[in-house]
Amino acid sequence: MAFGSRDVDQGVVLLLGGRSEIGLEVARRLSPGRVVILAARRSDQLQEQVRELVTSEAKAVHCMEFDADDLSSHQPLLEKVIAEHGRIGVAVLAFGILGDQARAEQDPAHAVAVVHTDFVAQVNVLTSLANLLRAQGDGQIVVFSSIAGIRVRRANYVYGSAKAGLDGFARGLQDALYGSGVHLLLVQSGFVIGRMTAGMEPAPLSSTPDQVADAVVAGLYRRARTAVVPRALRLVFLAMHLVPPSLWRRAPR
Repeated sequence: MAFGSRDVDQGVVLLLGGRSEIGLEVARRLSPGRVVILAARRSDQLQEQVRELVTSEAKAVHCMEFDADDLSSHQPLLEKVIAEHGRIGVAVLAFGILGDQARAEQDPAHAVAVVHTDFVAQVNVLTSLANLLRAQGDGQIVVFSSIAGIRVRRANYVYGSAKAGLDGFARGLQDALYGSGVHLLLVQSGFVIGRMTAGMEPAPLSSTPDQVADAVVAGLYRRARTAVVPRALRLVFLAMHLVPPSLWRRAPR
């Protein structure tokens, strides 16, 4: 893949969600000659992911324990990364859950758990990360939104509402970071065929982790504000807002 002359910011590649298929594909593309940090629960069980990145010529790969739902742990983790491994070049927020829509409609605790992981925890990490990168003077952040957040559907409104909130927060943070030297890339994808969606019928204009990762890395090089995957979804996003509510409430997941 050809990129522009400007490079991705130098420093550690931090993957928050060290088992994410998309996140690992992004890290693999950025890993040659770089230190990569995989942050996830059960970080002592990431041997397969470490081997993959070493094979991709990462300078070094380190694993750190990360529980996205433990908000108080986020700031110390980020500070530890910088203290032990130096400045952060690219931070990829690749953690999240789909949840069970039917259960969430009956169980408030499950609905809150989905929103907590997919929105509240992301906001907490992003706020701490943005402050640290502002002080550093550079760095790039990757945030994953979704077609589910463009116009929330009845079929998955809990997950969709979390993504809608994240989308809005990320756009506001982009503007707040303007002129700071810090770049935030907001990724808006459709249905991605992978572990997270195993057993679900792929939607039209689906993509793969490879395709999303290619778009992410291209967006990092271009310093783009958004990456829509696949690009044809841009027209779909426009059309979604024209569908009347009587039809929209019957839209599938």
